[in-house]
Amino acid sequence: MSAYMLSLFILMTSKEKKKKKKEKKKKKKKKKKEKKKKKKKKKKEKKKKKKKKKKEKKKKKKKKKKEKKKKKKKKKKEKKKKKKKKKKEKKKKKKKKKKEKKKKKKKKKKKKKKKKKKKKKKKKKKKKKKKKKKKKKKKKKKKKKKKKKKKKKKKKKKKKKKKKKKKKKKKKKKKKKKKKKKKKKKKKKKKKKKKKKKKKKKKKKKKKT
Repeated sequence: MSAYMLSLFILMTSKEKKKKKKEKKKKKKKKKKEKKKKKKKKKKEKKKKKKKKKKEKKKKKKKKKKEKKKKKKKKKKEKKKKKKKKKKEKKKKKKKKKKEKKKKKKKKKKKKKKKKKKKKKKKKKKKKKKKKKKKKKKKKKKKKKKKKKKKKKKKKKKKKKKKKKKKKKKKKKKKKKKKKKKKKKKKKKKKKKKKKKKKKKKKKKKKKT
């Protein structure tokens, strides 16, 4: 009995050992899998974080660029406005100066004109004798007006004559075509008559012999 019991004990212990080994292996595998999963998760998280950071950086850069552009545009616009204002002011000043100069000139001219008016009065008295010559010039102008009216009438007549000539030419062309056809028919009849005459002449000669 002791040997049998020993054998049974050995078998039992061997089975238990095997079970324990299997369990250990399973545990190790599980641990490995868990470690791998954790690593993967960490990697993914790291990647996501990196991507996020990159995106944020890009966004920040874009924002900065846009802000810079806007600032530049604003500065340019301000500069342009300032330039325009300066130009307008300069133009206004120039205009004012010109106006002032014109006013001064006008004042001077007025003073001069007052002096000249006195001289003109003296000249008018001398020109009273030349009124007869002006009447002759008026008569010449009336003659010119009559000539212009005659020219207009002649132009109207010429236009009507041209239209009539064109119509007559078309009618003549149609008549010519009809005449040509008649002439051809007459020629054929004449040839037949000539042949008959020749036969008669030959018979007469035979009778004389």
